[in-house]
Amino acid sequence: MLALSTLGAIVVLVGVALPLYMGIAEKHSVLAAADAGALAAADTIGGVVDGDPCSLAARVVDANGAQLSSCEVDGAVVTVRVASTILGLIVSGSATAGPNHGGAD
Repeated sequence: MLALSTLGAIVVLVGVALPLYMGIAEKHSVLAAADAGALAAADTIGGVVDGDPCSLAARVVDANGAQLSSCEVDGAVVTVRVASTILGLIVSGSATAGPNHGGAD
């Protein structure tokens, strides 16, 4: 009887913890996609890569398993917002990239 109770407790714990860990992993994945998209778009603005900054950001974000929600270019700075869905919940993130003006913080 004790073994059955222990097994039941483990099943409940895994049932609660697994979706939480999946959500955390997806959040990190979305943030990485946002970073990659913003950096790619900034490279386009800086002339390192040819093309439209937001189109490139969309392709990079898509390749990283997320969807581009918005892309805003303000001079040499670009901000991308991305989203993904896991277990019926929307996970979103954003990143901003632009030129390095030198100096370490």
